Amino acid sequence: MNYYKALEFATKKHKGSFRIGGERYITHPIAVSEILKDKGFGEEVQIIGLFHDLLEDTDATEKEIKMFGNDNILKIVKLLTKEKDYKMDEYIKKISKKKIALNVKIADRLHNLRSAIAADEEFRRKYIVETLEYYYDLSKMTPFFNEIEKAVDKVNDSIPNKFYCSRCKHWIKKDYQAEKKTRDGKVICKSCLIDYEISFDEYENWLKNKD
Repeated sequence: MNYYKALEFATKKHKGSFRIGGERYITHPIAVSEILKDKGFGEEVQIIGLFHDLLEDTDATEKEIKMFGNDNILKIVKLLTKEKDYKMDEYIKKISKKKIALNVKIADRLHNLRSAIAADEEFRRKYIVETLEYYYDLSKMTPFFNEIEKAVDKVNDSIPNKFYCSRCKHWIKKDYQAEKKTRDGKVICKSCLIDYEISFDEYENWLKNKD
């Protein structure tokens, strides 16, 4: 197992593929690998970051991935690969049970969020909704939560005249965005903030008095 040989292999397999913004596709797995490295993850996890899209997007084989990595790298890459007709809930459930897979997936989501600014508005809206529904709470189990939160806010802010309320799950005019976030950091509309704060206080009072 050697990072630079793994990088050469991944670069070869992703050759000819490009990102939405026009960059070579290999820049994405490299960025995911670097995000993981910055958080202190070792070479094996960094290689998983390099390889995470190989089975899904290229003609790379399981044998090749094992050859340039090892059995564990192959196992995690297979776990991260979305199969044909996959169901998102089941996919997320599988990943959440394996710590390494979860961290690589959240690092992947973080880089994709940072890159989403280059996409059209429809894609950005879809990506915000998907992130909040499936990845936001999971990211709290990783070292990437603060970065995910900032990246979501940045993409949300890039959408003209609208924002996504993460509580009532609607796109709302920015005039109706609450001046502060909820206690758990979610961006919501003014009516949801009032509702949320009252509900939270009532629950806290109930906890204090239930005994």
